[in-house]
Amino acid sequence: MKLWGGRFTKEVNQLVFNFNASLSFDRKLYHQDIEGSIAHVTMLAKQGILTESERDAIVDGLHGILADIESGALPFDETCEDIHSFVETHLIERIGDAGKKLHTGRSRNDQVALDMKLYTRDEIEEVKSLIRELLLSLHSLMKKHLDTYMPGFTHLQKAQPVILSHHLGAYFEMFKRDYLRLCDTKERMNTCPLGAGALAGTTYPLDRDYTAKLLNFAEPTHNSMDSVSDRDYLLEFLSNLSIIMMHLSRFCEEIILWNSNEYRFVELDDAYSTGSSIMPQKKNPDIAELIRGKTGRVYGALISLLTTMKGLPLAYNKDMQEDKELTFDAIDTVKGCLSLFNGMLTTMRFSPQTMAESAKNGFTNATDAADYLVNHGVPFRDAHGIIGQLVLLCIQKNCSLDDLTLEEYQAVCPAFEADIYEAISMKTCVDRRNTIGAPGQEAMKKVLEGNEAFLQTLEQTA
Repeated sequence: MKLWGGRFTKEVNQLVFNFNASLSFDRKLYHQDIEGSIAHVTMLAKQGILTESERDAIVDGLHGILADIESGALPFDETCEDIHSFVETHLIERIGDAGKKLHTGRSRNDQVALDMKLYTRDEIEEVKSLIRELLLSLHSLMKKHLDTYMPGFTHLQKAQPVILSHHLGAYFEMFKRDYLRLCDTKERMNTCPLGAGALAGTTYPLDRDYTAKLLNFAEPTHNSMDSVSDRDYLLEFLSNLSIIMMHLSRFCEEIILWNSNEYRFVELDDAYSTGSSIMPQKKNPDIAELIRGKTGRVYGALISLLTTMKGLPLAYNKDMQEDKELTFDAIDTVKGCLSLFNGMLTTMRFSPQTMAESAKNGFTNATDAADYLVNHGVPFRDAHGIIGQLVLLCIQKNCSLDDLTLEEYQAVCPAFEADIYEAISMKTCVDRRNTIGAPGQEAMKKVLEGNEAFLQTLEQTA
């Protein structure tokens, strides 16, 4: 059944119908559509627009349709144009004329706007839950690897020594921001468009505050034209999802590098790796690579919707139907990637010895050696040049700064003493850095305490 047609004298061309129809994808909204309809008729009865018996018949019928959809007893009928007509058609078949009053005081425009808001609000909670699990995994690894030394990088060149806990902590901060962004988006979008009608409200005495309350919105929307044409919340959500994918992709890139024969910092679990069809020795980081690749897919959803919305006049336009498929796909992609990434992260094995050797042999303690000279009265610019000469000597000898003899140090600069070796040890280099946000033990313990407090608040609000 179509919700329109009285003004038309012939049937729509089948190709036109197929092009226009959305049930193939907006069926995902069945739960939200029924939830919104129940709230709507409850309000209509409160306002005396429907009788209580009409309300009860409609609500019972809607509950029955919901149960039958979820059990599989009621398959989706592709002859229906969209999820709204599907539900209404079956409601009328089940309860008769009372079902024809379901649509009183609303339009498909405010109906679909409500459905998408309800769906997005639910999905934000799903994504938040997955990020919360990832944050817990990262925090657990951070506590475990306070003594795992590794090189920190700039320009993909070994720079200064850090600890794995500190490196993982950078991603903890990224995903923490992702979580908080989702909270902000949910709060900002939490207004109810139902009752806005097609674009100009309705003459029926609706109680929009009551409907908003029934659906757990903070308040009704304040402009009926904006209510039906607003997709900002979807753009914001897709932006959030894109940033999440960017963070996952950066992390995956590092894991791919760390898993290579050249690094050997980590070994991926067999469950999150694949082999080669021709090279028997291969163990490929396919999951990390696929997550990295799917990032572009989510970016595409954001750019597509931005492009769709950029030239639309007020109020509703059919172009806006394009918001659903790409949003659904982006949400499913991000949820799948978060789940898989967390499994990959928690099962992969780190190699602390290899990481420490890489830091030591990459001259990551060169800055600390220069600082040592400064503390012994050598101007920094001179100290910088002296350590550069020593690094060149190490390259020629194929050794690290730790391997040079004291005589070799003093031949370049007599300010060196026997305590130089302690000063440039990985432990000293890291532990002396204790300003807030640095990798030293004292600083990291404060960070971990803050993480614990943050994660506790998440558990309390989950």
